[in-house]
Order: sequence, then C-alpha cells, then structure tokens
Amino acid sequence: MTHIAVIAGSTRAGSFNRALARLAAARLAAHGAEVVEVDLATFDLPLYSAALEAEAFPPDALRLKQLFAAQDGLLFVSPEYNGSVPPLLKNAIDWASRPTGDEGLVALTAYRGKATAVMAASISPFGGLRALAHLRQILSTVQTLVIPEQVLVPNAHAAFDTDGALKDALPASLVDMTAARLVAVAAALAG
Repeated sequence: MTHIAVIAGSTRAGSFNRALARLAAARLAAHGAEVVEVDLATFDLPLYSAALEAEAFPPDALRLKQLFAAQDGLLFVSPEYNGSVPPLLKNAIDWASRPTGDEGLVALTAYRGKATAVMAASISPFGGLRALAHLRQILSTVQTLVIPEQVLVPNAHAAFDTDGALKDALPASLVDMTAARLVAVAAALAG
C-alpha cells in the first residue's frame, strides 16, 4: 500500500485550501493510497532558526519529520500569501528538512526520493499559481520529485458548493488526475 500525507498550508476555519485538501485526500484513497491528513495546527513549531535548533530540536518538529519520513508521497495544498508560500507551510517544510541524530547536513530523510504534488485554491483569478511556482522550487531543493500535474482553483470563494465539493468539473477532474498520478509515481519510487 502506498502511504501519502496531505498537508494543508492553512489552519483557518473555513479555509478553501483545507477543503481542497479534504477532496484530494478522498481521491488519493479512491486510487488505493493510505492517506494521513496532516493538521499543522496540531504541531507546536516555533519559527525556524539555527540558534533554536542548536539549543534543542523541538519535539513536534521531530514528530512532523518522522511522519513525513514514513510516507511514500506528500501532497501540499497551499494558500498564496503575497504571491508566495505562507509562512506556516514554509516553516513546517524547513523544520522537517533539518538533520537529527547522526544524520549529515543534507540527509533530507523526510523528503529525499519521495514523490510530491502541489495544489492551491485562491480567491484570485490565478488560483495560487505564484505560490505553487515557489513551492515547486522549495520541494525540488529538498530532493523530492514534484510531479508535473497540479491543481489551481481560482475564485475559490465561489468554487465550492455547500458540501465542500468543487462546482466546476475541470478542477474536480484535475484533483482526481493529480491524485492518481501521485499514487502511481509514489508507488513506483517506493517500489
């Protein structure tokens, strides 16, 4: 069984990205993945700094890193803040990238060789495109294979129905297609 974590870069109640993450998690499961939905609000992650890391690696940062390391693939669903990735998500990615125990500086055990995918929902007409460009760069830097498929949900304030489903068939089909590809690539890399 392929294990995939879904990480939403928002903790806001009513978040469009959390709604998109829930839809993606369901499609990943439908394609045979065992899915873990990661709620970043349940992790006490101080703002990353080398000085803080030198004092003591935060327990929740280690818990997040271990959770990521146990997966075959990761799906990141990101809001767009000022044209980029929100600090909550970037901070989580940074902490999980840090070496622990006797690992070397570039061990990247939470990421190296894993398949990843990206999605975004935004009230803008661009659907979070700028954030995903930055997120792709970050995920490539930590040695993941970011699949080419992605999902952008523009005008997110009008994109979901009252049950949390996407109203438009195109983004809904892209969620399914991206989920299917992530499961296949993660399984192949783990295999």
